[in-house]
Amino acid sequence: MDHTRDPCPWVALNDFGGAFCMGAIGGAVWHGVKGFRNSPYGERRIGAITAIKARAPVLGGNFGVWGGLFSTFDCAVKGIRRKEDPWNAIIAGFFTGGSLAVRGGARAMRNGAIGCAILLAVIEGVGIGFQRMMAETSTKLELPPPPPDAAGAKALA
Repeated sequence: MDHTRDPCPWVALNDFGGAFCMGAIGGAVWHGVKGFRNSPYGERRIGAITAIKARAPVLGGNFGVWGGLFSTFDCAVKGIRRKEDPWNAIIAGFFTGGSLAVRGGARAMRNGAIGCAILLAVIEGVGIGFQRMMAETSTKLELPPPPPDAAGAKALA
């Protein structure tokens, strides 16, 4: 259990803000380059700034909603299951994907939920794989160096 994080009601707000910032910063870079490239030669700088102003906050909001909703579901799943394991994130991803696709109907909810759960399962699997790979290299026992040979030491002297 990670005791360095805030307790569950507050972690959702923290994650919402972090996801918003990540989306806004990434959106500023993405839409800045896109606005620069799609503007006429003499107005590229103003085109980039205009694209950033128009689209980066929207992308930040989308990231924030996803992050806050995922964190809320993750806290709820942790409270119901009473344990911390990768299944919590997968289940929370399932509920997040489904709830974000509610306006599209039952089929869109099913597809969104399954897609998001698969995405979170891949992320959790890669994380577990990296943990195991790093654990093998740090705890691998090495043989001590062999003792100096008495005959070899006399020949060198």
